[in-house]
Amino acid sequence: MNKAELITKVSEKANVTQKVAKVIVDTLFDGMRESLEKGERIEIRGFGSLVVRNYGGYKGRNPKTGEIVDVPPKKLPFFKVGKELKEMVNTGGALGTAQ
Repeated sequence: MNKAELITKVSEKANVTQKVAKVIVDTLFDGMRESLEKGERIEIRGFGSLVVRNYGGYKGRNPKTGEIVDVPPKKLPFFKVGKELKEMVNTGGALGTAQ
């Protein structure tokens, strides 16, 4: 599913226009992005959580030249799937019905 399909699904489920659904989806994603930029954790019970992980710098190798280069430290978002979603995907059941 891509963002446009998500907007269509929200529009149908909430019985609102595509324009209103787009504002809802954009607001949700903007809020999540802002939280991650601040280093905050996002948890959606039954679905999963997003955290920012810090990775230290290391010595890497340029594959083209073989030269050793310093790779600077970085931060990356990391998603950990929730137990209910994991079970639902493994059993093919609906979300919230896995026991």
